[in-house]
Amino acid sequence: MGRFSLPEQAPKGLDSPVTAAMMKYMARVQTKVFTLTGGRVGSKWRVGAGFRKPVPTLLLEHRGRRSGRLFTTPLLYLRSGDDLVIVASQGGLPKHPQWYFNLLAEPETRVQLKGRRDVPVTARVAPSDERRDLWPRLVDLYRDFAKYQEWTDREIPVVVLTPR
Repeated sequence: MGRFSLPEQAPKGLDSPVTAAMMKYMARVQTKVFTLTGGRVGSKWRVGAGFRKPVPTLLLEHRGRRSGRLFTTPLLYLRSGDDLVIVASQGGLPKHPQWYFNLLAEPETRVQLKGRRDVPVTARVAPSDERRDLWPRLVDLYRDFAKYQEWTDREIPVVVLTPR
């Protein structure tokens, strides 16, 4: 294992409440900085595989399917034509992230990109053939996605955001 590489299996404690709280805190900080700077700061992910090859980041708005609250989550993305492609990896944890379930319930939403606020999009889960085509491109974008898939028994969903 290299200095900035991930272990072969999910690290112990990755699924702990402390780790979850830390991830939520860091997401809030990134969201706040991204929003305040219009994405000049916070629009590139520089952690893990992104350390040497920074990855573009967007802010996804999603409404809680039970609470009705509006949430904003920073996510890595891939451009595929006019579409934006995001991955419901949650770092290889055993469960899908909440934003994924929220998009299933309400796919009409908005994203923020560097220099662009309130971009209306419609979310859909990529069917298996499209996922098969997109997955190698996503791993090329951020190679840690491959590790995340190895760490979990679930197939990590790929979500396509189409501008409206």
